[in-house]
Amino acid sequence: MTQAPSTERFLVTGALGCIGAWVVKRLLDEGAHAVVYDLGTGDHRLRLVLDDDQLASLVRIPGDITSLAQLEQALDEHEITNVIHLAALQIPFCRDNPPLGAAVNVVGTVNVFDAVKRRRDRIGNVVYASSAAVYGPARTSGTAPESVLEWPGTHYGVYKIANEGTARIYWQENELPSIGLRPYVVYGPGRDQGVTSSPTAAMEAAARGEGSHIPFGGRTQFHYAPDVADAFIAASRSAYSGALVANLPAPAVHMQDVVDAIAAVAPDTAITFDDVQLPFPEELQAEALVAAIGPVPVTPLREGVAATIEHFRTRDG
Repeated sequence: MTQAPSTERFLVTGALGCIGAWVVKRLLDEGAHAVVYDLGTGDHRLRLVLDDDQLASLVRIPGDITSLAQLEQALDEHEITNVIHLAALQIPFCRDNPPLGAAVNVVGTVNVFDAVKRRRDRIGNVVYASSAAVYGPARTSGTAPESVLEWPGTHYGVYKIANEGTARIYWQENELPSIGLRPYVVYGPGRDQGVTSSPTAAMEAAARGEGSHIPFGGRTQFHYAPDVADAFIAASRSAYSGALVANLPAPAVHMQDVVDAIAAVAPDTAITFDDVQLPFPEELQAEALVAAIGPVPVTPLREGVAATIEHFRTRDG
């Protein structure tokens, strides 16, 4: 099921997060209708990426993803045609409060699938965020196959595997199509939470003419936040049938490449890093998404870093 942008009405859960803010930004830029569904109160990421007119026109619902009734009410009141589900508690919060993490990350996702299942006449699929955290710490070198998972090292990773299983069963039993995307290290304006946000923090510091330290290194895949948003939107508009889970394509780069990209734009800042590999594979196979929905944007690292620093400079100015 696809619609013209003028008739699409997107519900974006977790829209106060980095990817969510960029999904909303990209939709509004093209004239599509976006509804923010998020229980949080901090909208600093939206304010960082949206202009004043977009902020003023934005429809916001203080939505609790663990409430099926509230979610269904939002879908119907706003005649939603597309759902992009990003609401989740991140690794530290899941570690500190596993029951709440499971309620938000697992039960919340089941609620999304169940609500959409009853509205197939209007909503074509569910697009949701999984994560590279589904891969475990056993393999940290080489390229990990897209279809092979190991034991995750966090509650968060376990919850994401549960969500991928939920998607598979809703397709198997209800023929509800879905696409789950697994970002790795996302960078760009608005990426300010968790250990993998430190490269973006270094870019923000460089925009101010300050140095910074990144507490990890090695090789990994970096995804420019607007590209990630575009991939979620393209997946939501696709006619794919099945329960696809896919890694996002991006070349693996060393942290030194990131530091060099920052230095190319801000040569007078000192950026250092600990050359310690994250407890995940350094590269993930990423072929399934393009095979299913066609090409998705992959901004070259230096271009994305330069755009990120310029964005921070413009906003700070």
